[in-house]
Amino acid sequence: MTDPADIRDQADEARVASTARAFRARSRRVHLLRRVLPVAIIVLAGGTISWIVLRSVMSDVERKAGTSREVRLDSAMFHGQDAEGRSFMIGAKSAVRDPETGQFRLIGPALRLNLGGRKVTTLTADGGTYNEAGKSVTIGPNVRIVDGGSGFTLVTPEAVVNTSTGVVTGSKGVEGSGPLGTISASSYAIYEQGQRVVFSGSGDNKIRGAINAGGSSR
Repeated sequence: MTDPADIRDQADEARVASTARAFRARSRRVHLLRRVLPVAIIVLAGGTISWIVLRSVMSDVERKAGTSREVRLDSAMFHGQDAEGRSFMIGAKSAVRDPETGQFRLIGPALRLNLGGRKVTTLTADGGTYNEAGKSVTIGPNVRIVDGGSGFTLVTPEAVVNTSTGVVTGSKGVEGSGPLGTISASSYAIYEQGQRVVFSGSGDNKIRGAINAGGSSR
């Protein structure tokens, strides 16, 4: 007959042995994690840094590729004729062609309408855009329009030139001065390359002017 004390001793030994095996297994896992985790952290950190560097390099390459596709012209000059055969010239300190739209961004543009004719209208501004396909030139700010025939000068924030018709328009306000007097309006249109100018007013921005003739004004 087995002694109950021996049975308890055997059970205790089994529990101790099982606990020891579990402890050794946990110790091996902890030891393995202590070796693997630092390596994993370094790998992840290195991967993150590498991705950031790669994205920076790719962005720089894309930017340079986009810049390289641009066409830059210094002292640019464009010549053409409108539908009536009247000449125009678009000059600029520099012009940069957008590869996506094909339009030219103008820096320091200077336009001459009716080039070679008796009356030449000139337009200058700080910047602008030449849409060759759309047959238009938009310049501004600080637009200055000078009519060589009458000596009249217009100052306006923006001017839009239709290179097909030769008509110049603007709707952001205009002030003019010349031998006959002064005028201000909300919009304007120049037809026949300077031979006819129409001023318009809207709302509170009515047409105002003064005529230098016998001291009269209106």
